[in-house]
Amino acid sequence: MPLVAAAVCPHPPLLVPEVAGAAARELDDLRAACDLAVRRLLATAPDAVVLLGVGPVTGPIQPPATGSLQPWGVDLEVPLVSGQPDRGAVLPLSLTIGAWLLSRHAPLPTTTNDQATPGQAAVPPTPTPATQVTAMQVTADAGPAEVAALAAEVAAAGDRVALLVLGDGSACRGQKAPGYDDQRALPYDEGVAAALAEADVDALRDLDPSVSAQLKVAGRAAWQVLADAARASGGGWRGGLLHESAPYGVAYFVASWERM
Repeated sequence: MPLVAAAVCPHPPLLVPEVAGAAARELDDLRAACDLAVRRLLATAPDAVVLLGVGPVTGPIQPPATGSLQPWGVDLEVPLVSGQPDRGAVLPLSLTIGAWLLSRHAPLPTTTNDQATPGQAAVPPTPTPATQVTAMQVTADAGPAEVAALAAEVAAAGDRVALLVLGDGSACRGQKAPGYDDQRALPYDEGVAAALAEADVDALRDLDPSVSAQLKVAGRAAWQVLADAARASGGGWRGGLLHESAPYGVAYFVASWERM
């Protein structure tokens, strides 16, 4: 059973307080939910943490690798592994935010208190030397065969793999949304939220790539890699939806999956 846990988080640049500036507090609840999901992920004591998000090609990105938030007005570089010796490969936005989220937490024991105060101060250390950190990217238009092949790579990353999945929902929730208003967006997002809450791999695998693209969904392919990896790992899964919102017309979900 290589996949032991997963966390699902969105990847808006505004999640990083330095990028959000004066608006940082608007996403406090989202940020706290992401922190909780990552804490739960690390509490399963994985030997490998895989970051997964949309990128220009499908495949692994080995460290050293670094993302930059300069395109969003902040001179901040985010390495895949803190303290790596050089910049290495370039991380796409999704994995840059994933690396930033991971860097906020040290691995915690299995007795982690999930009721910790939301927004508590970040713990700066990186994962222990025994924990391998790698990243994988998937193209936004990846089909079933491509998704399945990457899911197999996720499963082969270690004996106890924890998967941090980065992906946004539709970007068509209202007239000020990046994709303007589309009446299909809300039911689509509600379906994704239910699937993440229930660890429903079939519902995620059934997401339509064409409709997802029309609604400017950034997480469809990554969620389907999660679904395939969870199915291949066998056994039952328990899901939990920790957060759901669409503050800027873009749907954000935070979820936590664990093996039963």
